[in-house]
Amino acid sequence: MIGGVMDDEVFRALADPSRRQLLDTLNARNGQTLRELCAGLEMARQSVSKHLAVLESANLVTTVWRGREKLHYLNAEPINAIADRWITQYDRRRAQLFADLKTALEAEPPMSDNDFVYTTYIKTTPERLWAALTEPEFTEQYWHLHFETEWKPGAEMVWHHSDGVTTSGPEQMVVEYDPYTRLAYRWHHITPEFSKAFDIDDATHEKLAREPLSTATFELEPVDDKVKLTVIHSGFEPESTLRTMINDGWPAVLSDLKTLLETS
Repeated sequence: MIGGVMDDEVFRALADPSRRQLLDTLNARNGQTLRELCAGLEMARQSVSKHLAVLESANLVTTVWRGREKLHYLNAEPINAIADRWITQYDRRRAQLFADLKTALEAEPPMSDNDFVYTTYIKTTPERLWAALTEPEFTEQYWHLHFETEWKPGAEMVWHHSDGVTTSGPEQMVVEYDPYTRLAYRWHHITPEFSKAFDIDDATHEKLAREPLSTATFELEPVDDKVKLTVIHSGFEPESTLRTMINDGWPAVLSDLKTLLETS
C-alpha cells in the first residue's frame, strides 16, 4: 500500500505535533478508547477525533471493536514500508531518525494491554487472500507451513512445518470461520520438537510451554482494489515470552504474504 500518494499521507500525518503526541500516547499504552485518549491529553474530543481519523487514514492507527468499545492501536506497518523503500536514500542522521521512529512504533506494548494488532493493505481480492491464509499451496510459500483441519469452528488444527515438525494438541483449533471476512484460530503448542527445530533454548522453551494458547484473528475488508487485512493476536499473559517473539515474526510473515500476492 505504501508508495507515492500513501507515502505523502504518512508524512503529512506525522508532521503534526498533536498527531505525534497521540502516537506517543498509544505507544505508552496501546488499545485506548477515544474517552481514554481525551482524558490523557489537553485536546478537545473533536480535535482528538479528527487527528485519529487522519492517523487511521494513513494506516498509522488501527481500530478494533471490543463489544461497544472502539479501541485504538498504533500500527507499525507504514513505518516498516517507508523504511524498506526509502531508508537507503537518506544520510546516516536521517536514517537514524527513521530507525528510532520504527523502533518506537514496534515497541512492546505495556502489560495492561498485550494484544498484537497489525494492519496492512494488499492489492488482491478477498477470495485470493482467504485462500492464501488457509490453503497449503499458499501458506507453504510465504510461511513455510500448512494447516490440516476441516476449517470449521471447533475443528482441530494440526500445524505441519516445512522442516518436518508437526504440532497438535488440546484446544489447538479453529475458533471462527467466516469466509472472505474473518478467520480465527488458536496458536499452536510449543512442543520440545518445535523448540529444537527452531533453536529455542531450554529456558525459553520452559517459559513458552507454560503459557496458555493465544488466538490469532484475521479480519478482511475490501477497500477499492485492495483488501485491508488486520491481524489481532491476543490472549497473552503478562510478561508473555511468546508475545515478545511474535512482535517481530508477524511483520515478516505479513510482508512475505503481501509480496506473494502482489507479484504472482
